[in-house]
Amino acid sequence: MSQTTELYGELVFNDHVMQEHLPRATYKLLSQTIKESKPLDIEIANVVAHAMKEWAIGKGATHYTHWFQPLTGITSEKHDAFIEPQSNGSVLLSFSGKELIQGEPDASSFPSGGLRATFEARGYTAWDPTSYAFIKDGVLCIPTAFISYTGEALDKKTPLLRSMTAISEAAKRVLALFGKEATQIATTVGPEQEYFLVKEEDYAERLDLILTGRTLFGQAPCKGQELEEHYFGAIRPTVNRFMAELDAELWKLGIPAKTKHNEVAPAQHELAPVFLTTNAAIDANLLTMELMRKLASHHGLVCLQHEKPFEGINGSGKHNNWSIAADGTNLLDPGKTPFESLQFLVFLTAVIKAVDEYQGLLRMSVASAGNDHRLGANEAPPAIISIFLGDELEAVVRAIINSELHESAGDVMMNLGVPVLPTFIKDNTDRNRTSPFAFTGNKFEFRMPGSEVNLSDANMVLNTIVAKSLTDFAEAVEGASDFEKATRAYLKTVLTEHERIIFNGDNYSDQWPIEADRRGLLNLKSTPDCLSQFIAPASVELFERFKVLSLAEVESRYEVKLEHYSKKVNIEALTTIRMAHARFLPAIIEYSSVVADAIASKKAVSETLDTSAEEDLLTKLTKGINTISAAVAVLENSLAEAAAVEDSLQNARAYLSKVIPAMDAVRSAVDEQEVIVGHDYWPVPSYNHMLFYT
Repeated sequence: MSQTTELYGELVFNDHVMQEHLPRATYKLLSQTIKESKPLDIEIANVVAHAMKEWAIGKGATHYTHWFQPLTGITSEKHDAFIEPQSNGSVLLSFSGKELIQGEPDASSFPSGGLRATFEARGYTAWDPTSYAFIKDGVLCIPTAFISYTGEALDKKTPLLRSMTAISEAAKRVLALFGKEATQIATTVGPEQEYFLVKEEDYAERLDLILTGRTLFGQAPCKGQELEEHYFGAIRPTVNRFMAELDAELWKLGIPAKTKHNEVAPAQHELAPVFLTTNAAIDANLLTMELMRKLASHHGLVCLQHEKPFEGINGSGKHNNWSIAADGTNLLDPGKTPFESLQFLVFLTAVIKAVDEYQGLLRMSVASAGNDHRLGANEAPPAIISIFLGDELEAVVRAIINSELHESAGDVMMNLGVPVLPTFIKDNTDRNRTSPFAFTGNKFEFRMPGSEVNLSDANMVLNTIVAKSLTDFAEAVEGASDFEKATRAYLKTVLTEHERIIFNGDNYSDQWPIEADRRGLLNLKSTPDCLSQFIAPASVELFERFKVLSLAEVESRYEVKLEHYSKKVNIEALTTIRMAHARFLPAIIEYSSVVADAIASKKAVSETLDTSAEEDLLTKLTKGINTISAAVAVLENSLAEAAAVEDSLQNARAYLSKVIPAMDAVRSAVDEQEVIVGHDYWPVPSYNHMLFYT
């Protein structure tokens, strides 16, 4: 057996380990709990907890924690030792079923959007048995949901699990109309994680990277990504060693890291895993991000996961490859003849309808201060939601709309004209890397999420809106005397109504926003522009209908998102001011003094010496100093004005309309000086230096 197969999953209490460590009857009941979402009896939980503890201790664990996802978007954990002191001074090692299935962390210090006050501290964590427990840093980590004392969800996971239940029930209802009974229906996700790596010593000199995750200053590098040589290029040795260690640690945790490569921008890379059930995939992605940050330091590197750490080159996304399966069968697989597969067309149409009806809500699900810098740039889709189907499926859709027959082009062989090279079957559709929501063979790739985001929000929305579309279909055709005829009529009506969302063209083109506006598609360019979609009556009705979020939970998340946006921009503005005052102005003033001294020295030798070049440089430096100082003063005033706005939405809009432009003005003034100040005097590593290390 290879080293990889031996280490894979060695730190996970997975199905294989459960079979080895649990009594057969207990294992059977636990498996039934997981597959059928049934409650777990406390006596069974006690047996599972004991086995889990013994296994974890055997792996060197001394503590356990309920590992959860508060509304910060990252993960949280509180470690408790297995020890139980005895009266004789010794200790026993214990872990009960109650400790496994329930914890009580403080709920008052996490974002809650008003659901919890400071004096209302009690909260609960509840074990999610559908995501395996694992060992990290000597601690048994138990994936859990996090709720308040009054029962509202305070985390990202609980609504996600509710949405998975909603789409499962809706899909079972639809499959029943086709005469099929499914035991387990689940959405699956394969999140492609993009990231940057920079040297630790460079990172340490950049207060902006340390505090905000992105460079608030920096002139474009002399060489960027224009030669298109970094994408899939040979991986640097240092980066390769980091990737190798990352793979090994991920495999130990049962995370199926599959693909790694250089991305388009210099110093940018990507990791892509094999698909997992949605909640497990998101747990795995959050662990992946944590390990990336942790392991990079072993190689003298820092991992940057901000959506746009460097201006002027590609930012980083997290492509959400989403599908739905029934007992392991992909319901979005079109097969050889999609026009003839009525079941596939029903599920495809449900997605099209959902995305069009709730395009604003889907856009909201990926909104953040960081992602606002990325969406619409040349490496990311615009803020306009549209669906790419490819030529074959678009032709199928048009045939349904026009009540026409569709003949598939069939298999097309690719012959490369060289006898030694193999022939192969061409895919029936191309790929569109500019589309925000693209069908890619048997799944949809939602390309709008940013690299730093927790994907729970996007998948919660996606699951819920598709559950609604599937339910709409079931309600429309149930009881029909001719199911197939009623279904085809329904598909024709729905696809005609929602054809506008389908766009196979170039989403980067200048014409697309104009065309999108003509179609009536939304173009919500910033986070403050789109967060109101969350609390719109249609959104609230949707979430309440499918028991994914209550009105109070929707409103709390809306407030948290607005507050988070404003706080992020506020931190960036404060950092901009601090760096301008403490780093850039002193450096430029120092260099201008050197230039002034050089002019004076030459003039002291001879008044006839031509110092016009130096004087011109000194003029530019002095003008730059004054411009920066004035721009900082404007930023300080704008920051004070924005901070004084009490309404959360208007507060966020003030940061968007006043603070961000003022920050950009400071940056522009400083960046102009970078190209004229001597390299040895510039106080921070430049883009040229950071992006092109060996």
